[in-house]
Amino acid sequence: MEFTPRYVELARSGELSRRAAAAAERLRACTLCPRACGVDRTAGELGYCRTGELPAVYSHMSHPGEEPPISGTQGSGTIFMSGCTLSCVYCQNARFSQGGEGAERSIADVARMMLDLEAMGCHNINIVTPTHHTPAILAALEVAVGEGLRIPLVWNTSSYESPETLQLLDGVVDVYLADIRYAEDANAARYSGAADYATVSRAALREMQRQVGTLRVDERGIATGGLIVRHLVLPDGVSGTSGCLAFVASELDSETHVSLMSQYYPAHRAHEHPRIARRLTASEWDEAVAAHAEAGLINGWVQAFMGEVSPIAGTNLEPDE
Repeated sequence: MEFTPRYVELARSGELSRRAAAAAERLRACTLCPRACGVDRTAGELGYCRTGELPAVYSHMSHPGEEPPISGTQGSGTIFMSGCTLSCVYCQNARFSQGGEGAERSIADVARMMLDLEAMGCHNINIVTPTHHTPAILAALEVAVGEGLRIPLVWNTSSYESPETLQLLDGVVDVYLADIRYAEDANAARYSGAADYATVSRAALREMQRQVGTLRVDERGIATGGLIVRHLVLPDGVSGTSGCLAFVASELDSETHVSLMSQYYPAHRAHEHPRIARRLTASEWDEAVAAHAEAGLINGWVQAFMGEVSPIAGTNLEPDE
């Protein structure tokens, strides 16, 4: 059966336009992310994310390095947005998430990026750090649908999302590619500047799971819908891996596809923080893998120690009916 993204019907009915307008209205006293800075981005005021009214884009490309159902054989059509609602001291993309690299683009420009990525054969449109640019993404998506866009939309998020913004995405996003970074708010405050991250992200993940359910794929093994949860293991237990994975298994679904990642390295300003100023040890990674098994998660991918992603035993990726 031919796949039709969820956003197509909303575009045809006019609902996508309404959602884009509602999101844009929230820029006037910005509440798009949980920080709710309240600045008027339409008047040039900048909040925590350091971005204005127009979408700011660092780059767009076919990305081969995401999880297998996202990158597939043709790559994921990735658009890296500038700015971020977090300020992780170890961010690998700090040049454009915190350093201001990237350029403001028009709605038409972003729509054209989406269409160009589809024309390249990418399996999806993968928006990285999208939250603070929600109005522009929805508006660009509406334009692109009118010109024939028909591949899944991936919302690649830190999970630091407000309930109101997630409601605007219900029926729009096909796949949530969502982090669970910390089990404890204190560590989230210290290393990502978000004192409520653990609380907020858990509520957001519940809502994402409600919207899209567990991962679904087509006959090629390419994701067409559902939730993938990513967890980057940090040194010295900072990420609280056991608690994060136990939450996913018990409060989302033990069949949730989890990507357990060992690739941490001390980027950006991590050297200023002794607990995370180094890579993982082999024993720390072994503990994380044991925590994954103990949680009873049966689907997803566990990286080799600082190596390649591989599926765990029991990964269930049956094509959509």
